[in-house]
Amino acid sequence: MTAVTQLPYGRAFTWADLEAMPDDGHRYELIDGVLIVSPAPRPLHQRVVAEVTTLLREGCPPELEALPGPVDVRLAEDTVVEPDVIVARRADLTDRGLLHAPLLAVEVLSPGNRGVDLVSKRNRYESSGCLSYWIVDPDIPSLLELRLRDGRYVETAHVKADEAFHTDAPYAVSFTPAALIS
Repeated sequence: MTAVTQLPYGRAFTWADLEAMPDDGHRYELIDGVLIVSPAPRPLHQRVVAEVTTLLREGCPPELEALPGPVDVRLAEDTVVEPDVIVARRADLTDRGLLHAPLLAVEVLSPGNRGVDLVSKRNRYESSGCLSYWIVDPDIPSLLELRLRDGRYVETAHVKADEAFHTDAPYAVSFTPAALIS
């Protein structure tokens, strides 16, 4: 027998609606009450996620944790995202994920998600107080670092290929974008 998921009609999606979605290999996210369904990522995307996670775990202080997605990050009742990698305080993580913005959100661009990551998620991370947001483009390869200053994101680094990336937010990390795809 096939299971049927009842979708809300005439109203925005909520966290509760998202909880009822099937575990079918798709990524289900909400941005301002709009359901976004993404297919499984390609291998290059997952390679970059694994490398970023490894690099972040190497220098991670004990009170923080670097986790690869999917991890639910509930930014509002109508906004639940699954960043590709997060860094959060261990004490803030629940068995259902994170109930507010992480210290760092990392999104790895894929052909089908560029607009969501570059515009929609960027705006929601910014408005929810996510201190640092990295956007990694594996096709170039490049990394854009945005940091929250006075409630707005400011570009603090944009490096490509073998250019060195150094940051201290949320803690000291250094690498090159090219190292993420090797």
